[in-house]
Amino acid sequence: MKKTPVLLMLVGFIWLAGACKSEFERIRVSGDAELVLNKAFEYYEKGEYLRSQTLFDLVLNTVRGGKDAEKAYFQYAYTYYHLKQYVLAAYYFKSFSNTFTSSAYREEATYMSAYSNYLLSPSYRHDQGSSRQAIEEFQLFANLFPKSARVEECNKFIDILRRKLEEKAFAEGELYYNLRQYRSSVISFDNLLRDYPESPDAEHVRYLIARSSFLLSENSVVEKKHERYTETITRCNDFLEKYPSGKYVKEIKQIRRDAEQALKDLKKRIKV
Repeated sequence: MKKTPVLLMLVGFIWLAGACKSEFERIRVSGDAELVLNKAFEYYEKGEYLRSQTLFDLVLNTVRGGKDAEKAYFQYAYTYYHLKQYVLAAYYFKSFSNTFTSSAYREEATYMSAYSNYLLSPSYRHDQGSSRQAIEEFQLFANLFPKSARVEECNKFIDILRRKLEEKAFAEGELYYNLRQYRSSVISFDNLLRDYPESPDAEHVRYLIARSSFLLSENSVVEKKHERYTETITRCNDFLEKYPSGKYVKEIKQIRRDAEQALKDLKKRIKV
């Protein structure tokens, strides 16, 4: 008998839940586009984004060109964002920005497309397609809305993403180095310096380039050794010119001496 109130409460809760579901289902299958749209807006305002999205799906094509079209498409994009479906959120925000070019919502939609891609950006160890897309879209936002208060934030995110791309490029060059693929390591590190000349890792990168160049020379066939040792010496001189008091000066000078000695030994062997 003592359990009866609890059972009654449970039954009541189940009934209420069923009633709410029935209301949603009645709206969903009603065929009344105006009712469905209004309820989609209502669910959105209540934070019930999945239900809102489901109803928007039913009527978006019917409201195209109507007075509620902008609001409907804008909130529809946001339902994906709130549900953390960032790939689709980015797609629909971008679609909105490209479609409703005169909308008061366009600035926010353009930003949210970029920001959704930013949220998709993974660790530097993984593919950086989303990072590059986000950078491109943040830059587009700054060009379209140069006076926006969000431009400063866009630039901050771009710096974060570019640093991640630098880390990705460094990891690739380092991987080649560890695998003793020294030619690929040099090429990869050169590309890093070309793309990110102000990288905080530049000194370390130039050191690894010189070291990779020397090891490449050491492991080359005789016909290529002279050219590659000479290139190593050039790399060392470039390093010492840029970082005369750098962290790796001692090691770089030793690499240069070793390359110069190797060239002398090579000339003696050729003469013999």
